[in-house]
Amino acid sequence: MSGAWRVQARNTATTSDNKIHDDAVARSYGFSGGLVPGVDVYAYMTHLPVEKWGIEFLERGRMSGRFHKPVYDGDELDVTFDGHDIELRDSRGVVCATGWASLPGEPIPPADVIDARPLPERRPPATEEAFVARPDLGSLESGFHAEHAPLYLADVGETLELYEQEGVAHPGWLLRTANFVLAANVKLGPWIHVSSVVQHHGLVHDGARVSTRARVAHLFETKGHKFVTLGVAIMANERDAMRVEHTAIYEPRRVSTND
Repeated sequence: MSGAWRVQARNTATTSDNKIHDDAVARSYGFSGGLVPGVDVYAYMTHLPVEKWGIEFLERGRMSGRFHKPVYDGDELDVTFDGHDIELRDSRGVVCATGWASLPGEPIPPADVIDARPLPERRPPATEEAFVARPDLGSLESGFHAEHAPLYLADVGETLELYEQEGVAHPGWLLRTANFVLAANVKLGPWIHVSSVVQHHGLVHDGARVSTRARVAHLFETKGHKFVTLGVAIMANERDAMRVEHTAIYEPRRVSTND
């Protein structure tokens, strides 16, 4: 079964501390304007797998998203899904993101345990030394309240009725907390979310206490960009809801006048 969906991109982070979403700052890094957050691009990509598999996908589905090209506010995006591979193109036909989704026959247990830890009293600057010194990050505590969900669903152009009917959290909303936990632990300049691999473990219902925990899994540098990969556990009432391999450029290479 294949499918297609069109959605209008929206930059929901224009007032964020991450100035890569600001037009002027983004242009200094070689972009045409402020970037639509990768977690929102991922949210667009979830529409067709959830349409195909429904609530079961949110209970045990797997999905990845890799963001190759920037997505800009107001652009009309076309998402396609052939039952496994997902592709997202902008209005010019450029492939901006790719991924895959699947529904395992049985639930997959989490590989390890990530304990809750306190956030640092003072966030150090995001450097390799800071990540090596404190690889187990402080946890971010929040809650899911279904009455506020329609605002988020509108932000990401979600039209599936399942989320409001069932009173459960959207996977894109949960993935946002993986960004937030990174920013809560280190001081970041402009930074870019580049990919996520997600394993669902259970639904997040109205009123759930959400604890996002993370540890540094990998640090590397490519073409002058400095990357960090986090292993993230998103817990709902102390039960695993989602595990994420979350990769970001924590220090992008600024474009020089000679580039």
